[in-house]
Amino acid sequence: MPALVRLDTATTTNMPASHTSALSRLNIQPMENDSADNPPVVRIQPSRGWVSLRLREVWEYRELLYFLTWRDIKVRYKQTALGAAWAIIQPLFTMLVFSLFFGRLAKVPSDGIPYPIFCYTALVPWTFFANGLTQSSNSLVGSSNLITKVYFPRLTIPLATVLSGIIDFLLAFGILLVMMIYYSVPLSLKILWFPVFLSLALVTSLGVGLWLSALNVQYRDVRYVVPFIAQFWMLATPIAYPSSLLNEPWRTVYGLNPMAGVVEGFRWALLGAKISVGPLLIASSVAAVLILIGGAFYFRRMEKTFADVV
Repeated sequence: MPALVRLDTATTTNMPASHTSALSRLNIQPMENDSADNPPVVRIQPSRGWVSLRLREVWEYRELLYFLTWRDIKVRYKQTALGAAWAIIQPLFTMLVFSLFFGRLAKVPSDGIPYPIFCYTALVPWTFFANGLTQSSNSLVGSSNLITKVYFPRLTIPLATVLSGIIDFLLAFGILLVMMIYYSVPLSLKILWFPVFLSLALVTSLGVGLWLSALNVQYRDVRYVVPFIAQFWMLATPIAYPSSLLNEPWRTVYGLNPMAGVVEGFRWALLGAKISVGPLLIASSVAAVLILIGGAFYFRRMEKTFADVV
């Protein structure tokens, strides 16, 4: 049975237009009132079926998005001994391990690029994606107190978690620039494509994070599956090896893994790798957009149950 909410007449009269539009988006409709002495009554009804994404509402709450992002950045390194240095240590030490076992011992090819920078260039976007995936999957459960007390677009929570990883990405990217200077890798006009590949990594991380965060509210064992997904996805991404080991058309099919296009795109834009990223990038972009759209609609469909289940 829908709930009835009574609002004071003076309150509704002086209510800002932004609040009125917010009520309409929440399916809050005024009821007919025969007596002018009684306060107006509105009916709140839960959304049903597939609903719109309400991206405009997310934009209206952009200030909240900023504060949630800043909160995640501060909480991540609160009371840590090394602080933001972890953003550099994680991909740097992984690169050292890969360089030893895959580059020196296994002699994995690297498309004529020194293996350490070949590997680290792939680990920078991958670490950004993996951290966003892991943390956004648990973001709704971690914000349960906020969800059950205040109304706001729930989409801002996983979005803020993914955006907070930009700081870590920039720190790790700074080390990559130092390595490019050390290995005398010149920059070219290809670097103009760099924001495209970074956006593709962000879209992929957010899309998967929306799916997993909504599922984690319903099924808490999702948090145990996420590390396995991240490990398997890493092995399925050309980080320790080049995608040039595959011939067409299998290389384009391999691009259905969106991070394959991101990783090879970074190498092509920053290191001047002599590979064709066109078909791979198209396949990765289509897959990333489909994951994001599907995740966003599934998230919105399940949003009405978050406060009750979380």
